[in-house]
Order: sequence, then C-alpha cells, then structure tokens
Amino acid sequence: MNEPTLLTEIRDGVLTLSLNRPEKLNAIDNPMALCLLDALNKAAANAAVRAIRLRGRGMAFCAGRDLGAPPTERDLELVQTVADAMVRNPKPILAQVHGWTVGAGLEWMMCADVVVAGESTRFKLPEAGLGVFVTGGLTATLPASVGWARAKALAMLGEAFSARQAVDWGLIHKSVDDADLDGVGRQTAQTLAALNPEVAWQFKRVFNGIGLEAFDRAIKEENKVQRTLGGAIPSAPR
Repeated sequence: MNEPTLLTEIRDGVLTLSLNRPEKLNAIDNPMALCLLDALNKAAANAAVRAIRLRGRGMAFCAGRDLGAPPTERDLELVQTVADAMVRNPKPILAQVHGWTVGAGLEWMMCADVVVAGESTRFKLPEAGLGVFVTGGLTATLPASVGWARAKALAMLGEAFSARQAVDWGLIHKSVDDADLDGVGRQTAQTLAALNPEVAWQFKRVFNGIGLEAFDRAIKEENKVQRTLGGAIPSAPR
C-alpha cells in the first residue's frame, strides 16, 4: 500500500503537516494539494489545533509543481486555493523548510506566518526562465517581504539563493544548523500554540490585512497570466 502524500500529527496543540513525496523532493501533485487543503480547512475548525507546522520529509521541503503530467486548470486552482487557505487560516502557521524550496513550494512558504530554515536550504523561482508565471499570491507576498526591486529581480532572473540571504533580505525569520532545524521548528510552533487563540488570530488577521492588502488581486492576476502563458507550474531544476 502506498504511503499517504501528507502525514499529520497533533501534539501539544501543534498540528504537524509533513509533505510526503520524498522520492520526488515533495513536488506538488493534485492528491497532495487536496490533502493539504483538507487538513488546513479541518484545522481551522478544530479547537484542539492552536498552531500548524508545515514541513517536508526527505531531502527537500518542496521542489515545486510536479511536471510529470501536463498542467491543467485544476493544478492552478489547487495551488492557489492552498495559498489562500494558509493566509486566511485562523491558526498561526510555521513553515519549516530545508533542502530545495522552489517555485510553488517557495510560494506556499511565503503564505506562512513564520518561516525557519536549515542553513543548507536553497531557494529558487524558476518560472520566468520556463516561460510561465508565479503563483500563491507571490506577487503580493514577495515584495511585501523584500521590496519591489529585489522581488522583481528574484522572480525574473531565477537565481538560486541561500538561507542566509533569505534572512538578510527579510524573506524568512531565521536559519539554523540543519541538525537543529526540527527541534527549533517544534519549539517555535509550540510558542505559537501557547498564545491565546483569539490574540494569535487577531495578530495574523491585522498584519495580513494591512501588509498583504493586494493578496486577492495578486491571486486573480496570477491566474489570468498563468492561463495566458499556458498554466504550467514549475518544479525544481534537474
């Protein structure tokens, strides 16, 4: 029997969601996206869940969209709906990333509230070089984090960058030794879970409502451009 593409665990108020396609560097396919969307929606309504930790099993957090099959409208719909579900979820979300964090995987990461990375993590937005467009509301979340000039350069040049650069540019909260990443991720998620749930939600709601005021428009524009350019959602470099 095949393992599920998403593993779930609840401990001390923290729901850990582990992308589980390690043989594919956790590249996103529709079954995985559907499982993640369902888990996020259920967590939003579950009082036992006070924080969410999103991670990947194996050698990478997420290598972007799985290009093993031609892209479809459903692919685009799901990757965008997951991003929206992360931003609007009332529970604070920690993304714990390592290895390649690429394309749609990086874009989902940007929808989390706090991001911690292993020192060896490598980030990349390869879309422009592949003739396609970004997703996940990145056209709102990336410039809000790193500024307009750097956001456009990262998206259009597609150059890989390190965890240290991601911290220095304001893209993520912190980077730690790879060996310490899981422990730091768990502890940070537990700190979020210890907050009063209403307080946590109001901090998230107001920060996102002001800082990401353009998020809804970004999703709409990304959808429009994706359809114009062909709708492919890229994966990590081979």
